[in-house]
Amino acid sequence: MRSALAGKGGGLLGGLVGGLAFLFASLGYADNRVLTLGTGGVTGLYYPAGGAICRLVNLSRQQHGIRCALRSTLGSVENLQQVIAGHLDLGVSEAGQLENSYRTSGDFGSAGSDLRTLVGLYPEHISILVRRDSGIKRFADLKGKRFNLGKKGSSQRVTLDILLQARGWQREDFSVLEELAPVEQAKALCDNRIDATLYVVGHPNGAIKEAIRDCDSLLIGLEKRDIEALVAYSPHYQALTLPGSLYSPSQPDVRTAGVNATLFTRSDLSDTAAYAIVQSLFEQFDHFRQLHPAFKPLNAEAMVQIPLAAPMHPGAERYFREKGWLN
Repeated sequence: MRSALAGKGGGLLGGLVGGLAFLFASLGYADNRVLTLGTGGVTGLYYPAGGAICRLVNLSRQQHGIRCALRSTLGSVENLQQVIAGHLDLGVSEAGQLENSYRTSGDFGSAGSDLRTLVGLYPEHISILVRRDSGIKRFADLKGKRFNLGKKGSSQRVTLDILLQARGWQREDFSVLEELAPVEQAKALCDNRIDATLYVVGHPNGAIKEAIRDCDSLLIGLEKRDIEALVAYSPHYQALTLPGSLYSPSQPDVRTAGVNATLFTRSDLSDTAAYAIVQSLFEQFDHFRQLHPAFKPLNAEAMVQIPLAAPMHPGAERYFREKGWLN
């Protein structure tokens, strides 16, 4: 009798578990797990942007059952590689790098076609920071100087390679080359180890602010030919002006180029999960805009209108159509 009851109870329990599993799946909670979001180094804007998104997802967890976890990475290129490989669920990337990987160019392979856009975020400026005593006034002056290339696989390195190729420069044209992570670059500049470094970053940026404040560094712009080379490489690049007032009254505005940061995922993320992520962001958008000075000027509808670097995920598209932000 005892074993029969146990068997009956086990059957009832099994049926209940199965029924709950079916219910969660029908509600879209089959992805009821931790979603990992790849960002960037702690000195850049990808990290606080990803942190803000994860925070908003987690604040609304009771509504959708999803928890978001942050991962610090080297940035765009590593995020693309890790999302494609299935080691990350979400990532932040420059739109140009996202489009390249979606179109399967470079080292990403055919799986890049599985990438999907969730939403555009904010513009990133190509920002060249130099020591004031280096004599560097424009991009052409970098030749022969001590320069930081950035880490292999970083978006910084990819951007610099485009600019060097457009000018016909070789790495041997610099007197010293470093391969520093973003967190090391401002200190290397202030310690007089390098004359210049290049960031692709949203503003204001803590590391740039530190170098301008602590060791009399300044930002210089790109020249017209450099901007044209970037725009020719990818339509996601555009001419931008970086306001010097973000950093110092004595820092002039600089003309440069930029590209939008984009939150992306894979096509196998459930529609419900994709919907929940963008809903968490935009239903708490005023809160999001308060989490970093770079987010204050953002407009929700304009973020949705940013040209797509990869097709929009159907779950995100459904939310934006419900809001009336997509036709």
